[in-house]
Amino acid sequence: MFVSLALAALLIEAAVGYPQMLVQRIGHPVMWMGALIAWADRHWNGAGDSFAARRARGLRLVMLLAAGMLAVGLGATWIVQAVAGEWAATIILGGLASSLLAQRSLDAHVAAVADGLENEGLDGGRRAVAMIVGRDPERLDESGVSRAAIESLAENFSDGVVAPLFWLVMGGLPGILIYKALNTADSMIGHLSERHRAFGWAAARLDDLINLPASRLSALWIAAAACIVPAASSASALQIVARDAARHRSPNAGWPEAAMAGALGLRLAGPRVYDGHLVTDAWMGDGRADLDASDIRRALRLYRLACVVQALVVAALVVVRMV
Repeated sequence: MFVSLALAALLIEAAVGYPQMLVQRIGHPVMWMGALIAWADRHWNGAGDSFAARRARGLRLVMLLAAGMLAVGLGATWIVQAVAGEWAATIILGGLASSLLAQRSLDAHVAAVADGLENEGLDGGRRAVAMIVGRDPERLDESGVSRAAIESLAENFSDGVVAPLFWLVMGGLPGILIYKALNTADSMIGHLSERHRAFGWAAARLDDLINLPASRLSALWIAAAACIVPAASSASALQIVARDAARHRSPNAGWPEAAMAGALGLRLAGPRVYDGHLVTDAWMGDGRADLDASDIRRALRLYRLACVVQALVVAALVVVRMV
């Protein structure tokens, strides 16, 4: 287990994130992965090809992504460890891995929705939430914008924070690189659209599998954090997870969303519109569905403490390893 590396990555990302200067000059690792996936989508996913051929090429893509990220991760780890001492190598590799965690950026994007609602009204909230969700913002009222932001916060806590950290702990730099590449592939091609139903099949199925441990852990971290947040309930979080998580259309997203809904006494998910089509999802929780910016702020407080809980668990594992 690479717990020291994971703790270094968490602390570096929490302190500085991924500097905007680097994004402007060299881009971001996820952008590089996305460019490769987009190239494969253009060249390997021909509309005139058979369903079987397109699905086989999609499977080949995820296999090549995994193999490529394994090679990059092992190579980078070997080079750094060859030229630096143990602790220096941990800091350097932690810095590289920190670019694949999303604690700060997720917080900033969701906080921007609350800022938009508070400072610019519904139009400001819609513009901000359009940056983080796929549903049509023009169809959302204030409650819809607020629910969308909180649902995105809960789901991306699992996908963007807990899952990459889990695979960093389990597999070091290669582990987090492989996870992030496959998760990016799912977000780009793992859809049920006519174009991607075949080509994205492997990416979607594999993403469900590799996110399974983190979705359960994210619900646990949220429930633990609810012990500290005023007017939040850890018991309710666990109760709603047990009752509602499996009712979600995603095998993983329901866990953090149900935990967030139960902890804060909210009702999340439910029917909503994507690209003009009504999706009749089950509700998570049985609390209030009429939400506003103050509820986003409450969810952010819970999220931040859940990140702290996760960091403390990793730190405890580091201590146990050193004893």
